[in-house]
Amino acid sequence: MKFELAGRLSKLPPYLFIEIDKKKKAAQAAGVDLVDLGVGDPDQPTPARLLAELSRAASNPAYHQYPLGAGLPEFRKAAAVWLEQRFGVMVDPATQVLALIGSKEGIGHLPLAFVNPGDRVLCPDPGYPVYHAGTVFCGAVPVKMPLRAENDFLPDFGKIPAAQLKRARLMWLNYPNNPTAATAPPSFFSEAVRFCKKHGLILAHDMAYSEIYYDGERPPSILETPGAKDVAVEFHSLSKTYNMTGWRVGFAVGRLDLIAGLAAVKGNLDSGVVSAIQAMAIEAFRAPAAMTESIRRVYQARRDLFVPGLQTLGFDVRLPKASFYVWAKVPKGKKSAAFCTELLEKAGIVATPGNGFGASGEGYFRMTITAPEERLRLALDRLAQLKRR
Repeated sequence: MKFELAGRLSKLPPYLFIEIDKKKKAAQAAGVDLVDLGVGDPDQPTPARLLAELSRAASNPAYHQYPLGAGLPEFRKAAAVWLEQRFGVMVDPATQVLALIGSKEGIGHLPLAFVNPGDRVLCPDPGYPVYHAGTVFCGAVPVKMPLRAENDFLPDFGKIPAAQLKRARLMWLNYPNNPTAATAPPSFFSEAVRFCKKHGLILAHDMAYSEIYYDGERPPSILETPGAKDVAVEFHSLSKTYNMTGWRVGFAVGRLDLIAGLAAVKGNLDSGVVSAIQAMAIEAFRAPAAMTESIRRVYQARRDLFVPGLQTLGFDVRLPKASFYVWAKVPKGKKSAAFCTELLEKAGIVATPGNGFGASGEGYFRMTITAPEERLRLALDRLAQLKRR
């Protein structure tokens, strides 16, 4: 007996990091010492202060039952206080904040709440693959918004086809950006809000990298933009900020009915974030600024080592202002996937081909700086040897 996959899965490319992992495991099985710069997963441990709170909370019998779907009231209040302190944005924690099992699941579920089969969803290209996947899963059609270097990796709203725009319901933005590491100025957010109001679009902003920034240039929330609360929902994650990728916790915040719609989907599909993990997250929200500053210093030191090293080797790459990604052009005459295969097979370096994030990513590759400095130096040495061959 054979069971066929649903047609919606056939519309998706193989999930990028799963394919990379297959190649990586094959190389490791062959004894290759890989420098893995492929996946953006912090290599540093979760801060001890947060783990201590998790341990305490896990012993609390009150946290041994189903969690509340929307999140503990204390979690939502702590998130709202953090937003006000960090961005000057005030929201009602009871109605405008929703706990998520990592921001990824909220991003994937949002279209189910507001997008119907056949509708259009505007997705950045290159972009986080879940924007595309969530659109396909609800029977809608992704419409690509190319991100080009000449436009500082910001979409040009004027180039979205009118016929597609007429059928669009939702637009995704993501700054600081994955994979390009670009940031967006307040003027761009103002333009985005005006555009979404004009065309009746939900503006969904993925801000998973809000606290991974450099040189003191703090990225703004789109909710700081006048009028944004009329159209926007923003997704935040504790994964990168506090080295908590394995704990799966984040939150959505924004317009009341957008939060309510997402909560309705989640109420039918999951039972909420583990309560003890929410308690750990509350401790993270309340932690002193020195905690996130120390994490940023590590990444900034790595950035200041690795990116100039790539530039010295002749790679066309900008110094990132935020995120822990490095978005570089492949050598002239080469394609993204082929060059990343070459890096893996000839230099023992895992990188991500740019076209894995969308057609507009062709000609680029992405590396992360979620590896110790000695491994980044080793990667630079291997790249130098590869160029000499």
